[in-house]
Amino acid sequence: MAAKRTDLALEAKELWQQSVGETTQLSGVKATEQQRMGYTVTTVEILDDEGERELGKPQGRYVTIDLGTAKRRSPDSFERAVNVLAGELKQLLRLDKKDSVLVVGLGNSAITPDAIGPKTLENTMITRHLTERLPQYFGSMRRVSAVAPGVLGTTGLESAEVVKGVVLRSQPDRIIVVDALAAASAKRLCSTVQLSDTGITPGSGVGNSRAAFNRNTLGVPVIAIGVPTVVDARTLETDVAEKLGMQLPDGENEPLIVTPKDIDAGVKELSSLVGYGINLALHEQFELEDVTVFLS
Repeated sequence: MAAKRTDLALEAKELWQQSVGETTQLSGVKATEQQRMGYTVTTVEILDDEGERELGKPQGRYVTIDLGTAKRRSPDSFERAVNVLAGELKQLLRLDKKDSVLVVGLGNSAITPDAIGPKTLENTMITRHLTERLPQYFGSMRRVSAVAPGVLGTTGLESAEVVKGVVLRSQPDRIIVVDALAAASAKRLCSTVQLSDTGITPGSGVGNSRAAFNRNTLGVPVIAIGVPTVVDARTLETDVAEKLGMQLPDGENEPLIVTPKDIDAGVKELSSLVGYGINLALHEQFELEDVTVFLS
């Protein structure tokens, strides 16, 4: 059976479990599930080389927030989701009071399923210039800068090359990278957020891996935030075949990526949620209403 592609560690674990049997345990992987403010939060920790090899993900901590149909829930669903994301992000960042942060929005803003990163920056409080030039008003705020490096096809530069230059110039203490992901299940599209302390390799879920963003390549701890917006068509075919008790023929079809029909609304909602979550994690003195006023 053709391998299913996914950027989500939770799905990688589920797929491995399905392939070897539900009762088989992988010693190098630890998974826990909790309920936070009405949302399911699952943490997958890849602890050793065996876990890394079996799941195809670097060793580290992966936190998945299942938002479900958040927009159909109670009026405070957005606020609750933002606070859950902010809480998990703070645990991964482990910031000191004086630490500065660079937020990187990966992707192509002209292609909606790939625009989560750049759109998130529109909802992020950028303060580095304010703290330096107007310290009497903004000196108590964390120094936050941002960059949307674009994509190779429009800039002629690898995103990692651009970000390396920015890191050398601005010297941040932490980097947050936001990007669109690929899922193995259509039900997780625009309804899941994954955070990890391992960085990210853009395009890996759709077979188009670019240079990695992690501590080894950038010299700074990198926290990745990803939202699945696409699923590989071959993965969907494999799902259907499995349910029908069939097997797809070997070989690769022409690459085809599938995205939801309401992707515009999904990207708008999730980029706002991720941006606000980053803001509350980086500026603990702010409430949701304060962020809205600052961004307006």
